[in-house]
Amino acid sequence: MNFKKGQAIFREDDPVIGFYFLHEGKVKIHKKWGADKELIIKLAKEGDVLGHRGIGADQHYPVSATVIEDASVCFISTEFLKTTLRINPELTYQLMLYYAHDLQEAEKGMRNMVHMDVKSRIADTILKIADVFGCDEDGTIKGTLTRQDLASYAGTTYETIFKVMNEFTGDRIIELSGKTIIIKDRERLASIIKQG
Repeated sequence: MNFKKGQAIFREDDPVIGFYFLHEGKVKIHKKWGADKELIIKLAKEGDVLGHRGIGADQHYPVSATVIEDASVCFISTEFLKTTLRINPELTYQLMLYYAHDLQEAEKGMRNMVHMDVKSRIADTILKIADVFGCDEDGTIKGTLTRQDLASYAGTTYETIFKVMNEFTGDRIIELSGKTIIIKDRERLASIIKQG
C-alpha cells in the first residue's frame, strides 16, 4: 500500500485490522493530548512496524500513524499474523524482540519527558530526527518537520521551540534554512542532553 505525505495510515481509536511493515518513507506515531494538541511518540522509518501497539485486549489502535514523507507499507491482517506467529517461532521471537525494544524506547521517552528540562528535550529531539532522516556530510538533516511537529515531539510549545532553536542558532550549535536544520556542533547538542 502507498500513502502520500499527510495521509493517515490508521487513527487513534480505530478498530485494529492489522500490522503495517514500513518499506519506504517516514511516519509519525502520535497520540491526542488534550482537546487540540498531540504528542508525537515516535518517528518511524524504513524497517519499522506500525500498528503493533493495538494488538491486545482492547483491539483499538491507541495511537495514530500519519505519513510525513511518502510511504510504502506492507499490510498484514491480524488473523494472518496470529496464524503465522503460531507456526513460525523465529518470527514470533523476532517480533518479541521488536516489542521489547519499542517498549524500552517508549519508557526512555517518558523518563526524558519527566526528568529533562525543555532545552535538553529539544536537543534530544533534533538528534532523534537526524537519526531517522539521516544527515548530509555538512550536518544537514535530510528531512523536515514543521515547528509544531518539533514541539509535539519534544513535549513543549511552538513558542518555546522557536525561542530555543534561535538560541541554538546564536550559539552556532545548529543553523536553520527554512524548515531545514543543519547540525553544526553535534557534540555540544549531545552535551546539552547530558546536562539536562
